[in-house]
Amino acid sequence: MSYMEKRPVVLNGVLWTVQVLLALLFTWAAAMKLLKPAAGLALMWPWTAAHRGLVLFTGCLDLLAAIGLVLPAALRIRPVLTVYAAWGACVLMVAAIVFHLLRGEAAGTGVNIIVALMSVFVAWGRGRKIRL
Repeated sequence: MSYMEKRPVVLNGVLWTVQVLLALLFTWAAAMKLLKPAAGLALMWPWTAAHRGLVLFTGCLDLLAAIGLVLPAALRIRPVLTVYAAWGACVLMVAAIVFHLLRGEAAGTGVNIIVALMSVFVAWGRGRKIRL
């Protein structure tokens, strides 16, 4: 197999790796936001005490992102939904960055930036390069 023939196979493997990592991250975030008691969550993220409705809403979005990043592509049932989920995850991370910047928490936005870039990579890769 030549280099040009291996490229799509390697890219597909990298995309799946990133998708699974993102899904695990979003599943963890959803579990924290939806299942952990408010008092315990406030110890990890102090802002959550004042914004319980926002926490529950973003927890639901995190869960939808986790499902959407893997399930449609894995089942090959409307795999374009994976692209939409990746763009949605990116929008969610941009909203989180803006939220934290407005609160003066710029130091905590690094993870959000990395997750947004990973989401853009998945959207690009599944949307243009490696379609299932």
